[in-house]
Parts: sequence; structure tokens; C-alpha cells
Amino acid sequence: MPIHPTNPVIVQSDHTLLLEVDHPLHAEARDALAQFAELEKSPEHMHTYRLSPLSLWNAAAAGLDAATVIAMLSQYSKYDLPPNIVTDIRDYMSRFGRVKLLKDPASNLILRSHDAPLLVELSRNRQIQPYIIRQLDPYTLLVDPAHRGHIKQSLVKIGFPAEDLAGYTDGAPLPLALRTRTLSGRQFTLRPYQQAAATAFYAHGAPSGGSGVVVLPCGAGKTMVGMAVMAILQRATLILTPNTVAVRQWINELLDKTTLTSEQIGEYTGERKDIRPVTVTTYQILTYRPSEDSDFPHFQLFTSYDWGLIIYDEVHLLPAPVFRITAEIQARRRLGLTATLVREDGREGDVFGLIGPKKYDVPWRELERQGWIATAECHEIRVSLPEQERLNYAMADEREKYRLAAENPVKLDIACWLTARHTDDRVLIIGQYIDQLKKLAQRLNAPLITGRTGTAQREKLYEQFRRGEIRRLVVSKVANFAIDLPDANVAIQVSGTFGSRQEEAQRLGRILRPKSDGGLAYFYSVVTRDTRDQEFSANRQLFLTEQGYRYIIEDAETLLGVHTI
Repeated sequence: MPIHPTNPVIVQSDHTLLLEVDHPLHAEARDALAQFAELEKSPEHMHTYRLSPLSLWNAAAAGLDAATVIAMLSQYSKYDLPPNIVTDIRDYMSRFGRVKLLKDPASNLILRSHDAPLLVELSRNRQIQPYIIRQLDPYTLLVDPAHRGHIKQSLVKIGFPAEDLAGYTDGAPLPLALRTRTLSGRQFTLRPYQQAAATAFYAHGAPSGGSGVVVLPCGAGKTMVGMAVMAILQRATLILTPNTVAVRQWINELLDKTTLTSEQIGEYTGERKDIRPVTVTTYQILTYRPSEDSDFPHFQLFTSYDWGLIIYDEVHLLPAPVFRITAEIQARRRLGLTATLVREDGREGDVFGLIGPKKYDVPWRELERQGWIATAECHEIRVSLPEQERLNYAMADEREKYRLAAENPVKLDIACWLTARHTDDRVLIIGQYIDQLKKLAQRLNAPLITGRTGTAQREKLYEQFRRGEIRRLVVSKVANFAIDLPDANVAIQVSGTFGSRQEEAQRLGRILRPKSDGGLAYFYSVVTRDTRDQEFSANRQLFLTEQGYRYIIEDAETLLGVHTI
């Protein structure tokens, strides 16, 4: 019998949480659950969350305790909480920080716990043993400082994430300040949440500060958070970004909004190799190597200067080789910036262990409510597969099924109709498959940007779009990340990278910069019904659903029947 039948959440003993979408308390409960649970499914009427060790450790690292999490669940639950859930929440959250990495008075790296039997268990664990030098007392292990990151990775994997309080190398001094006016004369000040994020990361210089991830939506100014942290630390900084366009944008923002000069900022890309007190590079250049058997020649960048801070922009894209080098530079402060902690390779645990726990997060809809990002309307437009394509689809293997559905030719008609409906808007048409995008660019008489488009040409087209000289851009997945198009207010997605939740978040983020006229942003996802395309689309939408966005489902045939293209 329900204890609170009017509440919106059902907590189940298998760690799943069911949330009623149409309940009056839905938004309130959703924002509570997002602090300590992961969204798994988001059909129309009932969303499924899961309590996981990582979600609870992030909550613990952010300052929540088990009693608060249990109280929030009880507040919204229809039924009494299953006893095993209460026990597991207490157990998992108590594990974060039960072991700590510290420096002793002689600056040796030690692993300490007040739980002596746990320390015995860890000392005998095969993953930890290679890094132990010797046991100092029942509560302390002397460990190899060169493997600080590997120790943390191993502890996450065995379920006892360490709280790293061993401190950091200061790095070379670098005096800088944020400007109050940009170079163009505009007044500049940090938004309250940007300042709060930087403060949360630094933690007033406490040992618990200096490494971790800030999660903010695209368009919310994550770059400003990075610059704010740089201004607090006043230390040489290495900035890692997804591509050369992002490198140039970081450099432009640093020159525009800080007192740094062009002589103090270096670009380290395929085109230039300047190492300066602030150096901005790409993941691609760092992971380049002449052959599979070769070393990574550009990894020397991590040790070629006395860095006091390393910023990982779009940290959810961090390539595996950079995880490796990150494990070896744990004495440097590390700031991860991202719109989503979701990684398609499942390495969220490595982000937690090697970059650090989540330090700051704010719901997208909360920033929308405050006017910091544009209000967005999301539509899913479902199209049928043409009769002549259905047999091909039925006979294809699973991967080819997705491509056939994603490249459904009917999508071209819908994209053209939507573009015509938004004649006066700035429209991005985004897709995965180049042949599909070429056809769209031709039909719309619009420029096409792909991975083969040179950096100079990309920047030229982006600038023309910003100035309003062109109002349509057809872009491949190269535009998912780190492009600054503040006036874009319509995105039409015709195909995506399978079920990538991070991609959906990034693509919506392209149009979330607040509009000068206060107008809406429109995000359209064109999906082939009853196919793998629709299945993957449902997964991509999970992240946005978690942030409070709901898709309006529309029927393409109805649209095409009413409107002749």
C-alpha cells in the first residue's frame, strides 16, 4: 500500500528509480534525482533513473551526504524506500574518501585510511600491490608518487575511490587579471554561476580543490570559467581542446577578456608549435604518432614547461592516450570542462579518477529560466522509409540498417521544408553522412563544412554566418564542438552518431546562446520511424530529457501532405 500515493517517484530494490513525467512535482523531483542518479530511459510517461556507485561518489564529492540523498528520495517516493537501497546509498557514499592520498612531512606520497582491515585488503589487491613501497603502520601505506594516477584509477575500479589531498606543484607564476571591459569596449563581468564554478573548483586553496570537472551547457560560457580559474591561480596554463578552431577561439577570448598579451599565448597545432606561458593545443596533435609502434612525440608538451594548471576542454572527448599521460601528471592542477559527463566509451570512471570528481553542475533549464541561455523548443519529426527502401533495410546487417534509415531521402524534403519555414532565422543543418550533407547543401544552395574543409575556410564561413551574410550552414559532426555562433537559433539534425547522448547535448548547445531579441531556439531531429534510427534517437535524447527538455513528436507525412515542397 502506498505511503505517499501523490508522490511522483517509485524507488525499486534493483537500484532503478521511476519518475512520472506528467506529475505536478516532476520538474522538482527530476532536479533532485539528477544530483545523485543517472537517467537510463525516457519514454513518454515514465522515466527510469539508476543509482550507481559513480553517481553516488560524484554526489559525495560535491558535498552531499547519504542522509541528504536518502531524505530527498523519501520526500518524493510513493513507497517506503527498500532497505537494501538505504544500505547501499550509505555504503557507496561512505566509500568515497575512506582512503586518502596525502603527503607526509617528508613529502612522501602515502595512502591512509582509519579502517585498518580495509588497508590490509587494499595492500593485498593485485591492482594496488605494484604501486606499494611498504606499509608504514596499520593505517598507512607508502606508495610510488610516479603512479599517483594509476593508484587512483585502480581504487575506482575496486570500489574505494581515494580522496586526493596530496596537493599540487605550484607551476610557473603568471600574473594576469580578467578585464572589466573587452578590447572592443564592452563591459565584461563573470556571471554568478561562472564565478561559483571557479570558486568550487579552487575551494579556497584547500587540498580538496584543484582537480575536478565543471559541467555547464554549451553556450553558458565554460571558457569564462577556465579563465576565471586561471585568474585565481596566476600560473602557467596548458589548454587542451578538440580542434584548431577551438584553439583560435580560446586565444581570441584570452586576449579579449584577460590582461594576457599575444606574446604570452602560444598555439600548438599542426600549423604552429609555439610553447608559451599559456599554450593552447588540440587532442589530435597530442595523440599523433608516426606509426602504431611509435611513441607520441607531442606528449613532451606536458613536461616542456612548468605548468600550474591543465584545462581539458570538452573533457568527455578525452582520447585514451591522453588518459595515459594524465595518469602521470597528477601533481598538476586539472580542470575538466564539459556539457555532459556521459562518455560513449564508458570511461566516466577514468574521468573521475584522473581529472577529478564533478565540482559544479547546474541544470540547463535553470540557466534558461534565469535568461543565461536561450529557451529551446525540441521537435522530433518522424518520417517513413520509402517502400522501395524497406526491402533493402530488411536484408541489411545492423550497422547498414542504421545508415539506410539515417540517410532516408525523405529527410531531405523535411529539412528543406523546415529551412523554408525559418527563412528569417540562422539555421544549422547537421548530419553524420557526407553524401547526405552534399545533397542538402546543393538543394539549399548553402555552404558545406566537413572535416575536409580547411581551418581558414571554416573560420571564414563561420564569420560570414555571424555577420548574417549567409543564413544557412550545412555542417558535419566537426561542428558538434567548440564553434561560437551566438546568433544560430535553429538546428536541424538529419543524422547522428548512432546513440550518442553527448552529441545530442552538443548539437542543441549550438543554438543555446541567448538571443538579442529574446527569441526561442528550435531544435529539430528528423528520424526514420520503426528503424534503428528511431532506437538510437531515443538514446540520444536521454541527456536532454534529464535536463528537462521534452520533444514534441510530429508526423512528417502530415507536414508534407499539408505543405507542398
